[in-house]
Amino acid sequence: MYKGGIAVTLAQLDAMRNTTEIDRTKLVDIQSVKINPSLPAAQRAERYLEQIKNPYCFLCGGSVVRLRFADGGEDLRARLKNYFTSCKKA
Repeated sequence: MYKGGIAVTLAQLDAMRNTTEIDRTKLVDIQSVKINPSLPAAQRAERYLEQIKNPYCFLCGGSVVRLRFADGGEDLRARLKNYFTSCKKA
């Protein structure tokens, strides 16, 4: 994957995920991210990383959002499917 024209390694992604210090002045607001939906998935992911800078910690409006996933838990896709299925039943 590419971030700002340079390859992002798994070690760099781990460092982003595991950071404990958050400087909100360096965070990108996800509402400003623009992705062309006609691009192939790999290019959309690259554009997202280029713009968001850190996919694990960003702003949404004025709020800091930090993504964390439990080891050995369900993946995001399964959790979203369960959530939307439960909304449909209600």
